[in-house]
Order: sequence, then C-alpha cells, then structure tokens
Amino acid sequence: MQEIVGDLWAADFPVKCITTNGTVKANGEAVMGKGCALEAKQRVHWLPKELGGKINRWGNRVFSLGYIADIETILMSFPVKNHWYDKADLDLIERSANQLVHMFEPGLYKKFDRILLPRPGCGLGQRDWETEVKPILKDILDDRFYIISR
Repeated sequence: MQEIVGDLWAADFPVKCITTNGTVKANGEAVMGKGCALEAKQRVHWLPKELGGKINRWGNRVFSLGYIADIETILMSFPVKNHWYDKADLDLIERSANQLVHMFEPGLYKKFDRILLPRPGCGLGQRDWETEVKPILKDILDDRFYIISR
C-alpha cells in the first residue's frame, strides 16, 4: 500500500474506488449524499440507481461499477458503512479491502496494477487513519493500491 496526496478525481489512475454505504432508498437508488460518493454521483448521474440495484441484489460489498468514459476510469465501490448515518465499521473496511484485493487477482481486473482509494472511513466515517484504519489495511493492500488524501 502506498500513500499519496492529491485529488481523487484529478489523479490519473485506471481504477478508482469510492467509499460507500449499504443504504438503498425506496426508489432503488443507493444513498450517495456526501463525500466522494456524492462527488461520484455528481459526475455520473446514473450511478445511484446502478449501485442501489447491486446492493439490493448482492448485499453491501465491493462492486465494479464499470468503465466510466466521462471520468476515464473503472469505478469501484468500497463499502465502509452499513447505513449512511453510521460511523465507519472497521470490520466492513477489512472485508471490503479483502474483496477488493480478491477482485484484482486472477480475474478480469488482474491486469490493473494501480488502484486508487481514498482513506476509507476517515472523513465522514469518523475513523482515525493512523490508529484505526491504516493498521488494518497495511497487511491487506499491496503496492498496487494507492491511498489518496487531500
């Protein structure tokens, strides 16, 4: 795992992750009201419906949201909360990190060696990077994964 400073959307990476939660509204759209999820929703208008459908069908897990031509990247979800109003769940962050690594092993996404992820759970999720989240991720994410902070 490598740490960099910059802007998630300006950074040139073939794969970018957005931190998400598992809440789906009655209309089938995922709640993407703040943070990088909101920023993603503002860039890709159909994203809440796509993510909401996947959460409803397969649960709150890491998903490929596909190649997004407008932002020239493959976008991945990275769940950090079960409900939008919760504090980030450290067990969920660990599970999401393991799922993400697994997705980039033998399958379709193996060829990608630069995956960008904001500090999961450390903004609106109210977790501390140095003492709570980094110790979990450092043993899961290898050098293909870049953690970006502003």
